[in-house]
Amino acid sequence: MKLDVHDSSPGVNPKLLRGKLREDLTVMVAGQGGDGSLTIIALVSRVLLQRRYFIYRSSNIASRIKGGHAAACLRATLKPRSNLGDHIDILVAFDIEAVEKASSRLAPGSVVIFDSSRDALPPGLIADNVVVLPVPFSRLAVRDMRRDLFKNSLGFGLLGRVIGLRDEEVESCLRSHFKKLSSTQLEPNIKALREGHGFADKVGITSSSSFLTLPPLESGPERMFISGNHATAMGFMAAGGRFFAGYPITPATDIMNFLNRNLPPVGGVVMQAEDEMASINLAIGAALTGVRAMTASSGPGIALMLESIGHCGSAEIPLVIVDCQRAGPSTGMPTKPEQSDINMLTRGGNGDYPRIVLAPGDPEECFYDSVLAINLAHRAQCPVIIALDAVCHDTNTVPRFDLERVAIDSGKRVSESELVKMDEYRRYQITEDGISPWAVPGMPEAMNLVTGNERNEWGRVTTEPEMRVMMVEKRSRKIETVKPQLPRAVEWGKESAATGIIAVGILGGVVTEACERMAEEGRYFHCHRPRTLWPVLQDTIDFVNAHERVYVVEQNEGAQVTGLLQSEGARAENIISILKYDGLQFSAAGLVKRIMEKEQRS
Repeated sequence: MKLDVHDSSPGVNPKLLRGKLREDLTVMVAGQGGDGSLTIIALVSRVLLQRRYFIYRSSNIASRIKGGHAAACLRATLKPRSNLGDHIDILVAFDIEAVEKASSRLAPGSVVIFDSSRDALPPGLIADNVVVLPVPFSRLAVRDMRRDLFKNSLGFGLLGRVIGLRDEEVESCLRSHFKKLSSTQLEPNIKALREGHGFADKVGITSSSSFLTLPPLESGPERMFISGNHATAMGFMAAGGRFFAGYPITPATDIMNFLNRNLPPVGGVVMQAEDEMASINLAIGAALTGVRAMTASSGPGIALMLESIGHCGSAEIPLVIVDCQRAGPSTGMPTKPEQSDINMLTRGGNGDYPRIVLAPGDPEECFYDSVLAINLAHRAQCPVIIALDAVCHDTNTVPRFDLERVAIDSGKRVSESELVKMDEYRRYQITEDGISPWAVPGMPEAMNLVTGNERNEWGRVTTEPEMRVMMVEKRSRKIETVKPQLPRAVEWGKESAATGIIAVGILGGVVTEACERMAEEGRYFHCHRPRTLWPVLQDTIDFVNAHERVYVVEQNEGAQVTGLLQSEGARAENIISILKYDGLQFSAAGLVKRIMEKEQRS
């Protein structure tokens, strides 16, 4: 359904205007990298957040500075969601490629706002039941503001009308978003915004006669809108983290950038190293002094860090490592989500050493798990890895973090007054729980010998078989000691259901929505989302063994979660893998289809 709209158009047939309230609205803005898709989505997100909607925002961009297809999406709902909708309700497309890539996700009644400055849409590209609104964004911006860049503000003004936002709140949002610009820079944006409103007037789209809109909702608790990366960085700071070293890599760089702005003002240090190996070794050096330290990277960088992570496990150094997983192997697809580092994180490295791997599922968990990771690293004196997936760069509304829940635990750190009462200090003293008292280097009478070799209780290098066995077993006991403090799985659904579903990380959100839909058809499932990947906790093994069959949903080709569970005692015959590794996230509809296909074969 194409609306032949030009500058002189008298208006749009009012019958074409939907004016329908929606409890779930997905908007995509797409074009080439540099077109400003992220800016428009950020502006719309800001307005809808002020109205207290739940927002989930994601992006699909090429791994380059400028150019290549780039799309930004938001989903606004009346209930929390942590995944995108099945289809796109409104598409703002700056080129034909954007429409081509999104056309399969357009549903009857969807609206496409297309930049018609250069080309018309090819016949047949859009179904007849989709409303197409051609708008010469670039031509209008260049004609009136002399720069193509201002098409973003123009598009925001028109999009605000399409979803029923008030002109004054849209302009207020734009002014707030660009508050750091000078008046000379800001005013052309305001002019472009108002031109978007003017264009909407010409075609008969007003705030009260919009295509699609959400019901009024301007009350409710104030929430945070934050990515997993930023939440993890905030948790690190809240837990007393004061040293971070990293090397830029997609999608982990946000953590370093956030801390670079916020850690120095509270007395912390951020260092950008020359590579990933240097960054973790800098962090190890800081951790050895007792400072709470962290590093972050993505799969290729974590692979380079493995020797140093093993050194932390062997030398009993408390350090937090964040892995922002992306599609691999090697460079892979840097901007695409995946969960394919699980084998490396849980089993990678030479030799046996203690480690803990946490898997938060949303930004709220990222914050509290980051706090916990710092404390666990110091309790167990070992590396703790936070395994993030798409949650690292996607943005979601979550309750404000409660700093009253944050406690600092230094484990068996020995103070100077405690040290003078000890007959002898042995850094690697063999203890029943596997954790040795630790006095940081520099304290009188507290000798710390740190080596990558096996050592005795005083830290001296040894190859004695008996001591080797004692040290390996001592380090292993740490994990059993801290197991009660590890995050337990989240469960939901029908406990008595014969079929279970397991998903980790951000996939818990799409599983939740998929199960809600299947429940409407009378099919019920019991769901389980582990928050600790390693060690595998017994409740997860028991969950698998208690059901007739369990679907394990994961984003990798090798069924890595399935393999991990089977290696720890889960019955292989109970598990059916549902895998996705095309660089795109699961949708609820897609997951329902995959599950139902397998159910029909069972």
